[in-house]
Amino acid sequence: MAVIEIKNVAKRFGEYQALHDINLTIADQEFMVLLGASGCGKSTLLRIIAGLETATEGEVWIGGKRIDHLPPKDRGIAMVFQNYAVFPHLTVFENIGFGLRMQKLPNDEVTRRVERTAGLMHIDQLLKRYSGELSGGQRQRVAVARALAMEPDVILMDEPLSNLDALLRMEMRAELKGVLAESNTTAIYVTHDQVEAMSMADRISVMHEGRIVQAASPIDVYRDPAERFVAGFIGNPPMNFLDATPQGAGQFLVAGQSFAGPSANKPLEFAIRPEDMTLSETGLTATAKVVEPLGAHLLVTCEVEGKLFRAVLDSDLRVSMGDTLTLAPMQDRIRWFDPDTQIAVK
Repeated sequence: MAVIEIKNVAKRFGEYQALHDINLTIADQEFMVLLGASGCGKSTLLRIIAGLETATEGEVWIGGKRIDHLPPKDRGIAMVFQNYAVFPHLTVFENIGFGLRMQKLPNDEVTRRVERTAGLMHIDQLLKRYSGELSGGQRQRVAVARALAMEPDVILMDEPLSNLDALLRMEMRAELKGVLAESNTTAIYVTHDQVEAMSMADRISVMHEGRIVQAASPIDVYRDPAERFVAGFIGNPPMNFLDATPQGAGQFLVAGQSFAGPSANKPLEFAIRPEDMTLSETGLTATAKVVEPLGAHLLVTCEVEGKLFRAVLDSDLRVSMGDTLTLAPMQDRIRWFDPDTQIAVK
């Protein structure tokens, strides 16, 4: 059972606090994605789990055993890096089997594991080729196969697809998720790419300024952001925000329209995703500033009471710059945030 428990982990580099009191439990065989912008602390946390950095405070446990005092080789962990880290002077077979040879495993066991993981990653036909002759996507497959061949309790991946082109990333996302599910390995995957996180994760831990601000399923992170940061970070385009003035009895005035909301008797922020609105005869009055055809949809950037406000509409609609639109939000998709605490208000 490779349950990972991160308990009160903090990390300081001199005066700079990179991580603040991180607590996270990752279930056996779960695919956890650490998602956040550059500098949020996600790679630092991954390196602490791997043993490449030492936590200033806190503990790391795997399978019920504390491992943060152990050297990396004794933690039962394999890691896949952004830059592949394969040896160009070795064949694919030799690259995948490198760690197994270091463990002095018998030749037949090395061959068995190399062939099995190469088959999983669809590179079994490349085993005799030198990795320096391979494409970026093929080298990344070699790096993943090498990690899986170690049969680790945990596999850690630090933005492993970021150097690939868009089409290859899409193919590798689906392939990697399937391979890890088949390998029964607990996985932690670091990325700043929302699409990777949403499409691959069992759960997403959204990080901001060294803290985990929400850890939940992809759909919960998207539909029910716990903090305003999550609402503004997740989604492309992200949520729209407008000021909401209380009118009493759970009613709020937003851009001249009344909406049912929480019972809080204080100003809040009204939030709605761009795709959760339709053109209607009643609703928010918006002026179209930019119209972008995106195939199946139109992305219309509007102005509502002096603020930018985006709507994703059906591409069959005829909308032009300067048009006045009436946008009706779906009532069950409206979210509310406290402007002081930045926390969602139910």
